[in-house]
Amino acid sequence: MNEFNIPVHSTRTLIKAGVVALLVALTLLITCILPAEYNIDPTGVGKALGLTSIAEASEKPPEISVERGIQNDIQRTDTVEIIIPAGKGLEYKLNMEKHAHVEYQWKTDGEALYFDFHGEPAGDKTGYFESFSITTANNMQGSLTTPFKGSHGWYWKNKSQQPVTVTLSMKGYYTIKG
Repeated sequence: MNEFNIPVHSTRTLIKAGVVALLVALTLLITCILPAEYNIDPTGVGKALGLTSIAEASEKPPEISVERGIQNDIQRTDTVEIIIPAGKGLEYKLNMEKHAHVEYQWKTDGEALYFDFHGEPAGDKTGYFESFSITTANNMQGSLTTPFKGSHGWYWKNKSQQPVTVTLSMKGYYTIKG
């Protein structure tokens, strides 16, 4: 059998190594991590190393090169696929500010669906909603400038015996409620 010589360190050596590791960690925390993450630079080393600019950049909102609309909402473009189960109905909604604009186009994988394109005012407790278009079709395109702040979107009803996939494309000023 081979004998291995495993060095055994004394308690004193282990304590020294632990203290040195703690000092290195504290030094890195004060000179690098705090300036880069929190813009706290008690020694000035973080600024000299350019680390405070990292924290300053994360404090500012990102500069996005997109068109701005009503109340500084960002114009976005999304395409989603929504499966409407056989014999069921489903809603897909967007949150929008008053006078926000959206252009949309949707189509099914063939089957016509009953749909109601409508909006509900934010904060309304009465159940009020306003329909913008109600019909049965397998596609539709259009645009809406919202008359009020709230959720706006589509309700599709699948009267067939098979699930129907709706592909919805949108461009405008909204957030997706789902």
